Amino acid sequence: MQSGVVFTTFHHPISGANVITSDSSDWATNCPEYKVTAVQVEKVTSPSDWQTRYKKFSEQQKEHFKRSPKKEKSTIGR
Repeated sequence: MQSGVVFTTFHHPISGANVITSDSSDWATNCPEYKVTAVQVEKVTSPSDWQTRYKKFSEQQKEHFKRSPKKEKSTIGR
């Protein structure tokens, strides 16, 4: 990649790409504008605040999912 270009995958929520995008989005799909987003890169030694909050939120969501009632499979059409 050329100097001044930053790359990240955005196909998986775990990447956190939506956190760094601007409020601008595509008019037709409402997808964030990934290609024109300013970033500042710095070396860190621990997770950022948003990463810590996201991890806690994700763990809470997984616990909610585990406790939710299981849906029975439909036998219609068998």
